[in-house]
Amino acid sequence: MSHKVGFIGVGNMGGALLKSVVRYNKETLKNNSEDQKLFSVSAFDINSQLLKKLAGEMDIIEETSAINLAKNCDIIVLAIKPQYCDNVLNEIKPAITDKKVIVSIIVGLSTRYFKSVLGSHARVVRTMPNTPALVGEGMTLISWNDSVNEDEREAIIQLFSCSGRVEELEENLMNEVTALTGSSPAYVFILIEAMADAAVKSGIQRKLAYRLAAQAVLGSAKMVLDTGKHPAELKDMVCSPAGTTIEAVATLEQEGFRNAIIKAMDECTRKAREIDRNNSGK
Repeated sequence: MSHKVGFIGVGNMGGALLKSVVRYNKETLKNNSEDQKLFSVSAFDINSQLLKKLAGEMDIIEETSAINLAKNCDIIVLAIKPQYCDNVLNEIKPAITDKKVIVSIIVGLSTRYFKSVLGSHARVVRTMPNTPALVGEGMTLISWNDSVNEDEREAIIQLFSCSGRVEELEENLMNEVTALTGSSPAYVFILIEAMADAAVKSGIQRKLAYRLAAQAVLGSAKMVLDTGKHPAELKDMVCSPAGTTIEAVATLEQEGFRNAIIKAMDECTRKAREIDRNNSGK
């Protein structure tokens, strides 16, 4: 069975998810003698040039408006900024029946908000993906309610599995997890850039420094996932007595590295909660 999935918004995050689904479709067709795609993919974006470019590069249906997409699709992925959501929801509202499933990747907006605009019959799934979806290493959190049936759940899990790992989470923690998965790639990119800057300062060529720093981060993350060991235990394995690494770790502690990360994540969570509060009365 092919599910009709539509993306409203194909910017950085929406585009990353869209590309991962199209890539999955292509691989499925290559390995499936039944010649059946799991997803029939449509897209709409107010940036018509970007949409036309993507449609020229990939096997997607280019829709002319958000309402047309909503009419033609069973699963509708909202990948837009929170400030544009009211206008988009009011446009697609006439097409939202109890046969449609709305999948939101929008930070800070609760299912309660969507029902307040679309009506109590609207079936809404809230998710929090991140941009490593673009390279198949994304992390997506999904919260459900009883209105979504098992077949639809399996389709949505598969949709996001195309771009990486998927975990389920209660909706009351979705604002809190924003800082941990949704926004955290930015912190890691800053870390990689800072490590590379220090390497360049020491005489290492910049492109090489970026590659080395990125691989060190990638390998370290894989060790946490694959070994199941506590990060502190893995850190201790690198820190030899009177060695170079423990000197670096001591300096990070002295300069407040750990506290800076915690404070940054607290501020990220505060902003997500603020977006939720500002829209909760609608």
